[in-house]
Amino acid sequence: MGTPSGFDYVTRKDGTVVITHHGKAATRLRGPRAAEFLDEAEYGDPQEVMARWTGNYKHGNERMGRNTAKYRAGR
Repeated sequence: MGTPSGFDYVTRKDGTVVITHHGKAATRLRGPRAAEFLDEAEYGDPQEVMARWTGNYKHGNERMGRNTAKYRAGR
């Protein structure tokens, strides 16, 4: 599982933070959530922080379905 990539963010004049993924808007944060995100992005890995805030990250269980008994029985 690699590190997330393709994320970027822009802080607008009104304090809104827009997070994009490969050029498409993924989420928009306002008020205290935007401030919390900016603090977290400053001290952590920005790509991982943005992936977590947008929900676009791997959970580690994506390939589990093929290995369950339900799918092995048919093979």
